[in-house]
Amino acid sequence: MSKKVGITETLFRDAHQSLLATRLKIKDMLEVAELIDAAGFHSLEVWGGATFDSCLRYLDEDPWERLRTLRKYLPNTRLQMLLRGQNLLGYRQYPDDVVDAFVNKSVENGIDIIRVFDALNDTRNLERAIKATKKAGGHSQAAVVYTVSPVHDVPGYVQLAKVLAEMGADSICIKDMAGILTPNIAYKLIRELKETIEIPIQLHSHYTSGLASMTYWSGIQAGADVVDTALSPLALGTSQPPTESLVAAMEGTDYDTGINIELLTQANMKLKHILAEYKKPPITVDTEVLVSQIPGGMLSNLKSQLEQQKLGHKFDEIVKEVPRVRKDLGYPPLVTPMSQIVGVQSLLNVVTGKRYSVKSKEIKDYVQGWYGRPPVEIAPEIRSQIIEGEPLTRRPADLLDPGLEKARLEIKDIMQQEEDLLSYILFPEVAKKFFANRK
Repeated sequence: MSKKVGITETLFRDAHQSLLATRLKIKDMLEVAELIDAAGFHSLEVWGGATFDSCLRYLDEDPWERLRTLRKYLPNTRLQMLLRGQNLLGYRQYPDDVVDAFVNKSVENGIDIIRVFDALNDTRNLERAIKATKKAGGHSQAAVVYTVSPVHDVPGYVQLAKVLAEMGADSICIKDMAGILTPNIAYKLIRELKETIEIPIQLHSHYTSGLASMTYWSGIQAGADVVDTALSPLALGTSQPPTESLVAAMEGTDYDTGINIELLTQANMKLKHILAEYKKPPITVDTEVLVSQIPGGMLSNLKSQLEQQKLGHKFDEIVKEVPRVRKDLGYPPLVTPMSQIVGVQSLLNVVTGKRYSVKSKEIKDYVQGWYGRPPVEIAPEIRSQIIEGEPLTRRPADLLDPGLEKARLEIKDIMQQEEDLLSYILFPEVAKKFFANRK
């Protein structure tokens, strides 16, 4: 059935996270905020992901103040964020009391929609954040993290979405972080989702492989309600498809987005001028990802780290090791934090010359079960090379002590607002340094 399609604009979060290493400053966002707010978007993704860490660590900005400022300057459009399930915006699991408090403060400070995902698609790591979002009065969007492997298929993704809907999710997002979802599979997946569950379906992809615009069109024809795009100066490459192109393609059809493209053009002119001050990488299409399944952001970070350590000559060897490690670990999707865990272990395997002779703490925690359940059970012969004994069978967060009051005691002399407590819990040393330097 034909219908109007909604657009989520990612300019303020994923677009600059993908192309500018999450360095877009709030003062530059505000230059185009009024135009973007008036354009008619379904929502604006403005927070979460790596933005929280980047604000504190690199930009000397309070991420909570950034959110409050964006809420003030974007009064007419729903604001959206990305949350890593029980990991929140960090790289490990946090206790339930911290999850509840973080979600509540996010909504209180201006977030309307929380997109929550788990790197392993472990629904146990999503349920608390879904319920906390609804309790706080927000829209809870649960993500199905898309990847390709011998153990992932359309029926499995549909069943996962069904479970998330039963948990109380208000909508479902297909999260294709590597840009490997093809138009054909997108059509089949979304068509089956629309026939199985009754809540809206949103499609998120990256342009890394050059497929995303075609995949969006196919998904829209299958019934997708909303898709994610980025204003053209920060689109393409490892970012999202360009907003203007999709708006123009839909204009005058049954899927017309209703977005004012003239306002987008005005915003473009301002944004191009702003971006002259930033180091934007060349925009490329990387079709290798269709074979390697390695997201572009993971590849670029790996290459940069190797060059810093004078190990650039090992890059090709490490890239070949990544799918082997991923298979050993039960085919986890390569999204934060699993992309980092798999990447680091692949590097260690190649550099030492003996697989798993040196193990990172994170891979030990993963195999032990502290990140959740792998998509398929790890083979005993691999597990025994990494940890001793049996892995956890319980939900990891059930074994964590409450964290709020302990942290409150630790920073009671430097707290200025309740949100400081959450910043400290997520990034203790970075937050303390930020607190010490703020005026």
